[in-house]
Amino acid sequence: MSKEIIIPESKEWNLKGLIPEGGVEGFIKEWEKLKEEYEKFINKWKDRKDYLEKPEVLKEALDEYEELAKNYGNGGREAYYYWLKNKQDQEDNEVKAIINKIEEKLVKLSNELQFFMMRIAKIPAEEQKKFLEYEGLKEYKHLLEMSFRDSKHLLSEEQEKIMRLKGTTSYDKWVEMVERMISKEVRTITDEEGKNCEKNFEELMSMISSTNKKVRDKAAKNVNEILKGVSDTATEEINAILTNKRVDDELRGFTRPDEERHLSDDIETEVVDKLVEAVTENFDIAKEYYELKAKLLGLEKLAYHERNVTYITGKEEQKYDYDKGIRTVEKVMKNFNDGEELLRIFKDFVEKGLIDVMPKKGKHGGAFCIHWNKNVPTYILLNYTNRLRDVTTIAHECGHGINNELIRKKENSLNFGTPTSTAEVASTFMEDYVIRELLKDNEDEELKMEVMMNKLNDEISSIIRQIACYNYEKELHEIFREKGYLSKEVIGEMFKKHMSAYMGEFVEQNPGSENWWVYWGHIRRFFYNYSYASGLLISKYLQRKVNEKPEFINEVKEFLSTGTSKSPKEIFEGMGININDKEFWNEGMKEIRTLLEETKELAKKLGKI
Repeated sequence: MSKEIIIPESKEWNLKGLIPEGGVEGFIKEWEKLKEEYEKFINKWKDRKDYLEKPEVLKEALDEYEELAKNYGNGGREAYYYWLKNKQDQEDNEVKAIINKIEEKLVKLSNELQFFMMRIAKIPAEEQKKFLEYEGLKEYKHLLEMSFRDSKHLLSEEQEKIMRLKGTTSYDKWVEMVERMISKEVRTITDEEGKNCEKNFEELMSMISSTNKKVRDKAAKNVNEILKGVSDTATEEINAILTNKRVDDELRGFTRPDEERHLSDDIETEVVDKLVEAVTENFDIAKEYYELKAKLLGLEKLAYHERNVTYITGKEEQKYDYDKGIRTVEKVMKNFNDGEELLRIFKDFVEKGLIDVMPKKGKHGGAFCIHWNKNVPTYILLNYTNRLRDVTTIAHECGHGINNELIRKKENSLNFGTPTSTAEVASTFMEDYVIRELLKDNEDEELKMEVMMNKLNDEISSIIRQIACYNYEKELHEIFREKGYLSKEVIGEMFKKHMSAYMGEFVEQNPGSENWWVYWGHIRRFFYNYSYASGLLISKYLQRKVNEKPEFINEVKEFLSTGTSKSPKEIFEGMGININDKEFWNEGMKEIRTLLEETKELAKKLGKI
């Protein structure tokens, strides 16, 4: 087994590995090489038709296309380096200018290259079988299946160029504007130690979960003030990107606003509908949880911002500094049967400076894990504030990272990725095992109660709240398409309606809560939210199997290594999972309900309620 992980003193990304030997000036030569390779490929294939007629020629073309993606995908190391720099400091205008120039150049090249996959997609139906059955194209088979399936939604090559060009101004810049406006906001507030200090939006959001009511109420007041101040701009932004989405859907012939998401995620609409239906029918779990939390906190009702307040049994919330968080996740990795490979990847994240840890002004909020292409490593961003939730966030984002690195090792560049429908499986799998580690052999029933309450909070947030948001998104697009424009009052009332639907009567929809959609980035990544629920419920199944049979972890690793070379349905069927059965999703919801009942019983035993 590996030696204990060495935690470096620096808690910022080490980006040196992305910089050429001659420094950032070397990116000029790299871009020239990128452009040369793109143009070489384009000039070789743009006037040829034989790869659309002969499987062996298509094999040659796809191999070259894969090599291009491996070395220069997403703009190569230069684009990755500056994208990461921007996330570290969103107020650095020089970096933003460089990114804009890179994007402009890359869009032009990508437009010139897009003919390749478009023409493959439009191979006549009667000719497709010989390509799918050709042994030499086996590793590209599912890529071809998806291309043939999606071809009916493609426009002409010239129209697709326009669609790509307008995406930056009609979507990207709008969303970035609101994100940056929020990230720049700083407020002076009294912290838990009674000191006046400046906090950015992300830090204020963390303070909202404080066990000190005065602290969380003041933090919420500042958050509401920020969101109200941004709400007028966000209203124009959301209307702009909803308009852009409607136009795109009409041009491509999508019949539902969420249909494009399902196709891109390689999952059937009826499967998502069954998932959403199953979770919505279990909203009472959340309502009962919030009733229990209100009682435990000695409150008649929870204010809207108090729904995530950390429940603690002692006088002070237990702190988990970064070192302790890393050690907890490390222990989980060591406990897996034959988990050496998972631990090695996690060790690399920590020791090689692939995690940016602490919050600071201008830094991108929340947490994420990003992969770029096969030739560069995964990077992870945190905003660590020494809370239990931050420990589970390490596990969550490193779960994504492990997923990426396993795929990077096994699959070719064209299969290097994870459909959104399964993207949250690895993250929630690792997150749950960290929670289990905190409960393991714990004889302190007070602390056990605390961990169980916070686990319930996370599961309700990751599954039930996300499906409530999915329902909100569906109505948002539907009403927008009916009316043509939505005021912030209409958007806010709609938001409160769907949040109330799962929170119930023990959470107040306080004044100001109508603006909390403003910062929720996932509703800008249209219909993304269902994947949290699908990922966690699928990972619960995998956890049950590992608990029953520890060596099943090898099948989990195989699942996480597969990338997009198979459809999720095909992968799941091979593991005995029928995600098209509503009862499959209900089984996962039953586990949450059982945990809720066990927590209630423990609360009664301890005389808490």
